Amino acid sequence: MIKNPAAIAPVWLEKPERIAALAMLTVIGLLVSSIIQRQVRLYLGSQAQQVPGNKGVTAIPTAAVVLALFAQVALVQFWIGEDEVVQMDGVQPHHLLICDALGLDHAWYEVPSAQKTGKDIQTP
Repeated sequence: MIKNPAAIAPVWLEKPERIAALAMLTVIGLLVSSIIQRQVRLYLGSQAQQVPGNKGVTAIPTAAVVLALFAQVALVQFWIGEDEVVQMDGVQPHHLLICDALGLDHAWYEVPSAQKTGKDIQTP
């Protein structure tokens, strides 16, 4: 639940500028959430696809459901000397479908085929 900025002010914001900044961040967050939800729903509808939802599969997930789907994806990355070890776990076909819907590169969810040294690493 979004709280009234005036109710938060006495606790930790104190200044009107901070209250305004919190309000702006809240609005930006809501806009981003709306865009994610709209893009995923449009793409799933145009492709006649569905993703897991709260009550089974759905073609109209909320942004919260879309983001929660990625909670099970894990990337483990560490270095042994000059060698990088990378392991990805939990990526399912619906994750790549959502990447397509949002225009994200699948490379973010793929383990590099060859181990790399620190000089060659590029973060997506």
